[in-house]
Amino acid sequence: MSDVAAVENLVKKYKDLKEEVGKVIVGQHEAIDHVLLSVLCGGHSLLVGVPGLAKTLLVNTIAQTLGLDFKRIQFTPDLMPSDIIGSEILDEDRHFKFIKGPIFANIILADEINRTPPKTQAALLEAMQEKSVTVAGHQYKLEAPFFVLATQNPIEQEGTYPLPEAQLDRFMFSIHLDYPTFEEEIEVVKSTTNDELHPVKPIFTAEEINAIQHLIRRVPVADNVIEYAVSLVSKTRPGSDRAAQIVNDYIDWGAGPRASQNLILAAKGHAVINGKFSPDIENVQAVANAILRHRIVKNYKAEAEGITEERLIKTLF
Repeated sequence: MSDVAAVENLVKKYKDLKEEVGKVIVGQHEAIDHVLLSVLCGGHSLLVGVPGLAKTLLVNTIAQTLGLDFKRIQFTPDLMPSDIIGSEILDEDRHFKFIKGPIFANIILADEINRTPPKTQAALLEAMQEKSVTVAGHQYKLEAPFFVLATQNPIEQEGTYPLPEAQLDRFMFSIHLDYPTFEEEIEVVKSTTNDELHPVKPIFTAEEINAIQHLIRRVPVADNVIEYAVSLVSKTRPGSDRAAQIVNDYIDWGAGPRASQNLILAAKGHAVINGKFSPDIENVQAVANAILRHRIVKNYKAEAEGITEERLIKTLF
């Protein structure tokens, strides 16, 4: 199949995929698009929202529609790294044997990731970046495709451990889920308080997702689009030649080169699922908010004046 035919086929199957997810999840269209986009681009996502917005259900439903092996890890203060990646035990013959942890799956739901100490959070770093884990000097490759979709509650701070910037940078998207509209909430209540089941069917296979990831990487990008993406990221860095006054006033640290890479990769994916064969500046802008918001560090002045990351990013356009 040619790349042109593959893009056309993906557009059709993506529409079917959204319909399947829509059987279970009401609304949250932008969040669903960004989670699916991160999967198709081979990235990880951090879902941020108050309790009850179906973050866990969203990830579970998407895993079913993608036909992938899915594991849920509930992060707690007493969770140990070995509870995630696995550990070595002595078998009956007194030989060390590695018992794989839940990290060995295609989609990992890291539920309430900020509830566990930094030592355990760090157990995910190698898996997210290298797609492998190292135990007792032995490296074990994770089966492709591999994604970490983490959830985080933004309002409950007691007993939580903020994610370090190095780990936040590993997430392609930071996806904020908002309350449903009045009409959507009525539909949610109607569909969840009866005895009906809403089974979903898999639309993709693991092999197809691997092929789509390679397809997206082959999409050509014009130089002016790459220059726009890199310029956008460099504008977030206070003290740089491109930084606006609002950036110098309210930001301590800007986004790094990984943000530029993710902007272009996500723009390619956004173009492809919308039937385009090359991304333009509008595709970059469509994904910029979710890619940059967790990579900029505001200062105390911004916190005191209630300046949001979204407002700062909007000024960069």
